[in-house]
Amino acid sequence: MDWNVPKFPLDTLSDDALDWLTEHGSWLTRAVSRTVSDWIEALTTALIAVPPWLAILAASALTWKIGGRKVGLLTLGGLLFLWNLRLWQATVETLVLVVLATLAALVIGIPVGIWFALSRRAWRTFSPVLDMMQTLPSFVYLIPALPFFGLGAVSACFATIVFSVPPVIRLTALGIRNVPSELVEASDAFGGSARQKLFKVQLPLALPTIMAGVNQTMMLALSMVVIAAMIGAGGLGRAVWQSIQRLEAGAGFEAGIGIVIVAVILDRATQALAAKARPHGSA
Repeated sequence: MDWNVPKFPLDTLSDDALDWLTEHGSWLTRAVSRTVSDWIEALTTALIAVPPWLAILAASALTWKIGGRKVGLLTLGGLLFLWNLRLWQATVETLVLVVLATLAALVIGIPVGIWFALSRRAWRTFSPVLDMMQTLPSFVYLIPALPFFGLGAVSACFATIVFSVPPVIRLTALGIRNVPSELVEASDAFGGSARQKLFKVQLPLALPTIMAGVNQTMMLALSMVVIAAMIGAGGLGRAVWQSIQRLEAGAGFEAGIGIVIVAVILDRATQALAAKARPHGSA
């Protein structure tokens, strides 16, 4: 006996929702697209105008100050190697996209994480959404970006932000919620306001955990560069994508090594910042 159950029109409902949002929100998406595109172009142009040797020395000095001699020398050797491979411009484009997407994710994620930490109802309500966002395949994030922003770096930046924001939300909330209750009670006993308790007790003690979220967010943003190249992002991801299309294994390997070098440098630098944020005497 055949049992014909009507199909739930999820695809139609999704198309209708995207069409409605695109039609009624086009004024906003166009404004955002122009602004973000101008930022990306201005930053990329400014950094490319700097002589590569000078930019490499500045980056090495910065990471040396942040993470010590090993991180500084790693940055120096890695960026010099990328320059030698003629991948400097692609590296700059990748760094601009990753840094902008990470900053936007932090601006969104840290306040939302604070809200989730202070509101159990909000945490219970939206925690499944975070679980879903961290479970969805990364390709899915490209779908809503295209109708709103079209092909190009802006869509790639938008998809990267949405893909990379859950870790910093979750770890910000976790860090604040794990602050010892004795310290929170002491703050209350001394008459501290909710704002003082948050900014002078909870956030400073949660900072190492928040920095771990920053690290994960940046790594997720970098992991999107190849996928985002499918919708027009530049940088090392485009070099990998073009090598796949042209079956140029050597060029793809070079660009892939470039992404690994950038990832290691950013990872070591953010880990060093997290270590500095850890209270003295903690493990």
